[in-house]
Amino acid sequence: MLEVNALGWTLTIGVIVALLALDLTLGVLRPHAVGFREAAAWSVFYIAVAVVFGIVFGQIAGWDFGAQYFAGYIVEKSLSVDNLFVFVIIMTTFAVPEKYQQEVLTFGIIIALVLRVIFIALGATLLNAFSFMFLLFGLLLIFTAIQLFRHRDEDPDVEDNALVKASKRFLPVTDDYIGGKMITKVDGRRVVTPMFIVLIAIGSSDLLFALDSIPAVFGVTNEAFIVFVANAFALLGLRALFFLVKGLLDRLVYLSAGLSVILAFIGVKLILHWLHEDITKSAPEIPTSLSLIVIIGVLAVTTVASLMKSRKDPETKAHAGSLRAHDKERGR
Repeated sequence: MLEVNALGWTLTIGVIVALLALDLTLGVLRPHAVGFREAAAWSVFYIAVAVVFGIVFGQIAGWDFGAQYFAGYIVEKSLSVDNLFVFVIIMTTFAVPEKYQQEVLTFGIIIALVLRVIFIALGATLLNAFSFMFLLFGLLLIFTAIQLFRHRDEDPDVEDNALVKASKRFLPVTDDYIGGKMITKVDGRRVVTPMFIVLIAIGSSDLLFALDSIPAVFGVTNEAFIVFVANAFALLGLRALFFLVKGLLDRLVYLSAGLSVILAFIGVKLILHWLHEDITKSAPEIPTSLSLIVIIGVLAVTTVASLMKSRKDPETKAHAGSLRAHDKERGR
């Protein structure tokens, strides 16, 4: 079992908060259109920070825990790319001006990180108290994988989001983005801007991704510290990664299918772990090293196959995938 003292937690959280503050400063206090060169530089920076942390962590804690960190980081990074699909859909749906997209992304990342901290604490508590939660988490991931694969050629319907619908129904909303504000006054009346609705949509989508990503990363490690840092470092680079790959996202046509395979694999891993711990010691367990190989292999095959498909058929567009079908004729 991994033991991290108060100093270790404090230093780690301090680094993450400092990076988050840097991201907040760049995205909110200095809103501007981000070019490819800037996005590439910051993406490399955040990935390098995550890799350096993993190397240092592996040397201090041991490479078994180091492998668990890298497996968790890769899982969360791949899921975060799917999250970017949804961010693109939300920003397109609400026509967010390019200069405010950084602000939306930064707040989206903060919301996602807060939700993940809550779910990590809850998940770790449940797993420590009830071993059958490994079975429930495994079944949840397999169900999610099946639904994602079935609806891999669809996108989430942002307008059908219950919180978005309620906000539009009960709150006065302006037609324009007024200086990027969320709440303002028009003719002496307090109103919300489309930016407020966008953040509602971002936050609710973050909630759904947290429900999937936390069981997924607990499938490769039981250590709450590793789950937290893997999620944190995977999320911190999202703002720059969005601007770097938003043109490439349309070409990752098999990403949803690949993610469904990874989620199903981790779901099986969790169920086997439950069987081994609670039912019979003869039940096989999937080692972290094999998990890392499978995850990297699936992502590599998915990426190469997607790029080949896009080159062969440029009209083919990728989709974020959905957990339920949508009536395409709705509203006609």
